[in-house]
Amino acid sequence: MASGTRPLSDLRGLRGEPCPRRAAFLDRDGVLTRVILRDGLPGSARHPEEVVLLPGVPDAVARLRDLGLLVIVVTNQPDLARGTLTPEALAVIHGRLRAALPLDDLAVCPHDDADGCACRKPRPGMLLEAAARWDIDLAASFLVGDRDKDIEAGRRAGCTTILLPASYSGAVRADYGAADLAEAAEIMARLMRAGAPEHAPRGEQA
Repeated sequence: MASGTRPLSDLRGLRGEPCPRRAAFLDRDGVLTRVILRDGLPGSARHPEEVVLLPGVPDAVARLRDLGLLVIVVTNQPDLARGTLTPEALAVIHGRLRAALPLDDLAVCPHDDADGCACRKPRPGMLLEAAARWDIDLAASFLVGDRDKDIEAGRRAGCTTILLPASYSGAVRADYGAADLAEAAEIMARLMRAGAPEHAPRGEQA
């Protein structure tokens, strides 16, 4: 963008029209909360007492809010379809998460792979629905996840993607990599200072 040129969203605001919002879409497990390992495989909490926030998450979410980003959780919870997680337990878990963190929205896909739904990541349905609901500019927004499904969903939605790599992340290359949500928030801050985020070569570390 040339020096002194205002983004289109700013010009819309000057004309009194609503400006599209920017969002940080966050996966839940492995980004906000500790992953539960069962038989060596990563999984989600099935009981409220299993939910543990990762270190630094409250401050990192506050940082995202300070940047003017909507903070929206997008999480696959196939244990609902498998019958190993009850809707009541999930409601308590997410009630506690909302009480602990200033989230703007929390989207859940309750399906398993065999259901073929549009909302289960790596499909971008949850992001697209949130964008329509909140008037979000997806190209100016971010997706933070710890798995290949998260990153692919963000990519399909047109977001800048940030991977928090783990042993189970899969063969995926995001736009950026970060050690944790706090570092991811600083990447977002840097990109926003520079203007609309531009996609870095896949796998570039900030």
